[in-house]
Amino acid sequence: MADPKGFLTTRERELPPRRPVAIRLMDWKEVYEQGDTATVRKQAGRCMDCGIPFCHQGCPLGNLIPEWNDLMWRGEGRQAIERLHATNNFPEFTGRLCPAPCESSCVLGINQPAVTIKQVEVSIIDQAFANDWVEPHPPERLTGKTVAVVGSGPAGLAAAQQLTRAGHTVAVFERDDRIGGLLRYGIPDFKMEKKHLESRLRQMQAEGTRFRANVNIGVDISWPDLRARYDAVVVATGALVPRDLPIPGRDLAGVHFAMEYLVQQNRVGAGDTVHDQITAEGKHVVVLGGGDTGADCIGTAHRQQALSVTNLAIGIQPPTERTEQHPWPMVPNLFEVSSAHEEGGERIFLASTIEFLANEMGEVRAIRVAETEYIDGRRVPRAGTEREIPADLVLLALGFTGTEGQSLGDQLRLPFERGNVERDDDYQTSEAGIFVAGDAGRGQSLIVWAIAEGRAAAASVDRYLEGETELPSPVRPTDRAIGI
Repeated sequence: MADPKGFLTTRERELPPRRPVAIRLMDWKEVYEQGDTATVRKQAGRCMDCGIPFCHQGCPLGNLIPEWNDLMWRGEGRQAIERLHATNNFPEFTGRLCPAPCESSCVLGINQPAVTIKQVEVSIIDQAFANDWVEPHPPERLTGKTVAVVGSGPAGLAAAQQLTRAGHTVAVFERDDRIGGLLRYGIPDFKMEKKHLESRLRQMQAEGTRFRANVNIGVDISWPDLRARYDAVVVATGALVPRDLPIPGRDLAGVHFAMEYLVQQNRVGAGDTVHDQITAEGKHVVVLGGGDTGADCIGTAHRQQALSVTNLAIGIQPPTERTEQHPWPMVPNLFEVSSAHEEGGERIFLASTIEFLANEMGEVRAIRVAETEYIDGRRVPRAGTEREIPADLVLLALGFTGTEGQSLGDQLRLPFERGNVERDDDYQTSEAGIFVAGDAGRGQSLIVWAIAEGRAAAASVDRYLEGETELPSPVRPTDRAIGI
């Protein structure tokens, strides 16, 4: 365990400070300042010898959290990253982007602020990269079997790395011009600078994983042709079909899906020229949706110097503390102030959008909203409460409804369920040798679930090809962490 008295002597939860708002809005660098090593070790020392570490259950990857907390507290960073990498291929991603369900399950969190698990995790991997402790692990032998992984987000990359290390020849196909999926195009740089992605891709290439960008499977290569070329195929295409809002005025210029907007800024940040870029500069921006994607739009709009930013959520404002409906160790639905919310703008709850209003040019000029009321469990606009909010740019961040699977269904006749590709407990579809991992199979979820499913699917693929496997399989499609 870590410091036996740490949770008694260090009762305060301390995170690295965020850079001042006025300064960070001038660039696209990450919000948090570099963590102080002494502070991180002290926070790791708060980890208790709790007997049953519920944080293991809270984490879909089954991260060995008490072990690497102990090693970090002792200053044994190299051993800490080995324990962290034993269950998590990409802690530099989860340490920045995961909402940390492990912290909700922390036993210390019953009557104190939880251990800063996420911050300790990212500190371990950052220290490891800085000291060149993250080395390639090429396979000792090749099996002669080939695997195609379609999609280069966290699920696809995790599956590819595991299968490469098992000795298979793995090619990752990505329809975009760069590898990374939503890690590349979708996550703003102020949440994760792309240098972290590039560092991991270099390791994977050195291990033998092959990357094929600008290849759209189903168009450039048909799914049957791909299956014929490879011994197995892993579908990790994500769940990218956005949820729409079909109300009057939806077709007006200036109303866009969130990902259209975020991807363009990622491209600009990478040095590309984006013609007719959707930008918030000098505009009144309204973001519909109160989740992480909505917060990403808010932070991006601030950096593009929007005149105003308003965030609307149709539901009630969540509580600031646990309720009886979300007891420990469940993941509670709490009101959070992200770095983007801290930077300005207005947040309005119980707001139902009724209509997008046009100016004489056919562009959106405002939205008409009303207060939300609940009738028989349905959320409807309350009559007589309508008002207008100025809007030159409206961004729909309402979640996703499933995977873009038309070519899969047309070319392979794979069945779908609620917008996702059907698979069995071994992640295999009705077509032998074709597996599904991540959001394409489970629907929109967390990055930690994507990595866990990529690892588990890799174990199933290895077993399918070799008859047995030594790869770990942390979860099945039917498994769920506490409260997720």
